Amino acid sequence: MPTIRVAPSSIAGNEKVLTKEAIDFVVHLDQLFHARRDERLVARKTQREIIANGGTLDFLPSTKAIRDGQWKVAQAPADLLDRRVEITGPTDPKMAINALNSGAKVWLADLEDSNTPHWSNVVEGQLTLQGVARRNLTFTSPEGKSYKLKEGPLATLIVRPRGWHLLERHVTIDGKPVVGAIFDAGMHLFHNAKELIAQGTGPYFYLAKNENHLEARLWNEIFVEAQRVLGIAQGTIRATVLIETIPAAFEMEEILYELKDHMSGLNAGRWDYLFSMIKVFRDRGTEFLLPDRGQVAMTAPMMRAYTDLLVQTCHKRGAFAIGGMAAFVPSRKDENINKVAFEKVRADKVREAGDGFDGSWVAHPDLVVVCKEVFDGVLGDKPNQLHKQRPEICVKASDLLAVSQTPGEITQEGLRLNIDVSLQYLAAWLAGNGAVAIHNLMEDAATVEISRSQIWQQVKNKVVYADTSQRATIELVREIVAQESERLIASGWDSAKIAQARELFERVSLADEYADFLTLPALEMIDS
Repeated sequence: MPTIRVAPSSIAGNEKVLTKEAIDFVVHLDQLFHARRDERLVARKTQREIIANGGTLDFLPSTKAIRDGQWKVAQAPADLLDRRVEITGPTDPKMAINALNSGAKVWLADLEDSNTPHWSNVVEGQLTLQGVARRNLTFTSPEGKSYKLKEGPLATLIVRPRGWHLLERHVTIDGKPVVGAIFDAGMHLFHNAKELIAQGTGPYFYLAKNENHLEARLWNEIFVEAQRVLGIAQGTIRATVLIETIPAAFEMEEILYELKDHMSGLNAGRWDYLFSMIKVFRDRGTEFLLPDRGQVAMTAPMMRAYTDLLVQTCHKRGAFAIGGMAAFVPSRKDENINKVAFEKVRADKVREAGDGFDGSWVAHPDLVVVCKEVFDGVLGDKPNQLHKQRPEICVKASDLLAVSQTPGEITQEGLRLNIDVSLQYLAAWLAGNGAVAIHNLMEDAATVEISRSQIWQQVKNKVVYADTSQRATIELVREIVAQESERLIASGWDSAKIAQARELFERVSLADEYADFLTLPALEMIDS
């Protein structure tokens, strides 16, 4: 018998999560599928090496029969037919209640990019999911303000587990940590699947960071086994896959096919997508240099190709196409900031609705009404736009890789902003907060991944900044990091937290060896 160790938790109610039966269920899944997950990660490295040596990406000849075949994904359950507004956020109880009560159709409960995987956060997140499934979640703030779920319809719960690359080090089998994604999904399924079914909904997931159809196949096999063990009908679990890596963009149909009995749709995960573009092609010189993060619009040719292909692919196969994040966080002090930002959000959602997306993401409850008004105007009484097939779209591999056609400049002002945002975010992340409002934008790990990857790429390519004519060097970056660190400390940030953030940031943006995910070295810096 294997030796199973589970770290103790100080979270009140942890005994409802870390039951022997639930742990046994997670261990069963991990023992069956951990090695397969490891194989998939090795395959990622192999593909990266091929590209580093001059290879590229294209639609797979070996799966042409799937792309040419006549098939559809499973018909959606009733509470996933209309997804016109989805709100995302971490699983702390207050934010969960506000999101569920917001009027959005879906709440994406994020155990991934907006969550620091401190053990306390992981356990509390699972407790929150139990409260949502049973509709008894409450919260009282330190000031005594009470929060509870409203009567009547709530946003439908969809859970986003961690990506394949992360482990859950607080649960080990013979000393080996279990896969974080398996822990997150397994705990939710064990505790909540039957309760959700009894409530008239089901166990639904968003699947993050997938890079190809074989990774989707692995998820499908996990779902099949989980349903068998739990004694629930095959096909009860439903998944929406984020197309947020450039390799996955070339395998959208294959990903739908592998999960077709459990499939709900695809999402345009725009921030991680840009990060992936840099990461995958980082050795290819200036051809894959992006302008400043804030200048990369969804109207850029490569982004239009990506979103058009996603809508066309989904609707061809009977799946839903969900648009990208509106990350604006309204100001409580400056209505002019709100006015300009709301206009930009509205324009973004108008574009998505016009392109055929069935819904879109927002990061704040105040944006729900904006997104809803736009999609209401296009959908009317219809729940979605599956009828909009987009036969005119013909996307080639070169269209998806047209980074050099992206309008904009690389500036030192953009460099400084990347550093500023990254230091603030990483200081908060290391302290346990994975979703941080900075300059009226909700930042999570994906946006900082872009920032540090851009800097790594700029230094490697000795970029000359358009606004100063200075060349990107390690010395220049460190100088600005020091300046921004001092400024943040002077503004009230804890000096120890900024020092930690600075150490991590320089490690992942300036080291010779590129870190595939900043969260991997970041995890080494947190104690629990």
